Amino acid sequence: MKTNRRSFLLSSAAAVAITAAESTAQAANEQASMNASDALKALMKGNARFVAGSPACLPATVKRAQLANGQTPFAAVLGCSDSRVPIETVFDHEPGDIFVVRVAGNFADPVGIGSLEYAVAVLKSTLVMVLGHSSCGAVKAATEFVGKGTTFPGHIQGLAAAIAPYAKATQHSAGDWVHNATIANVHANVAKLKADPIIAAKGVEFVGAVYDLASGKVSLV
Repeated sequence: MKTNRRSFLLSSAAAVAITAAESTAQAANEQASMNASDALKALMKGNARFVAGSPACLPATVKRAQLANGQTPFAAVLGCSDSRVPIETVFDHEPGDIFVVRVAGNFADPVGIGSLEYAVAVLKSTLVMVLGHSSCGAVKAATEFVGKGTTFPGHIQGLAAAIAPYAKATQHSAGDWVHNATIANVHANVAKLKADPIIAAKGVEFVGAVYDLASGKVSLV
């Protein structure tokens, strides 16, 4: 009984905290979120502009003062830390449009999941995307760890180990191993985010995608 009461109190406290944060965000942000379908269309149309070399977004400095009062990102993206994959640039969107979480290998750890919970529960993002990319060094490290037993110094090994299950699952699949592992890693992390109770409770849409470094194109997977 004590355990159940404690769980109830903890969950109630979390709900109160989220409600308070929502109120603060709503006071600062008057723009309504777009629905998930329109959010995905906005991302993909922006990527098409980027690939075509005809970006439309304004310099970041133009909206700086406006954004000081709040943010209303319509989408949240879990992407890789790779310096060649700047999320807002890839989707041709301005600051304030996309809530971005980046970690090498684009996998959902507790800190990243908490950040995405905030994006969905407080900022009202309606779409959550996990974005991998071609020639990902973290995924390649995972394949070397699985295939050759290669280990890496410091916390880098933790990155390889986090992705290792998806490297192992695709080790004997036809085609390029790193590419296959990249897609498997994206799918697995989409599933992990779908299972998160706070994110799932908000009824958001989830999607996985891979960015091609050579062409600049984002493909849904």
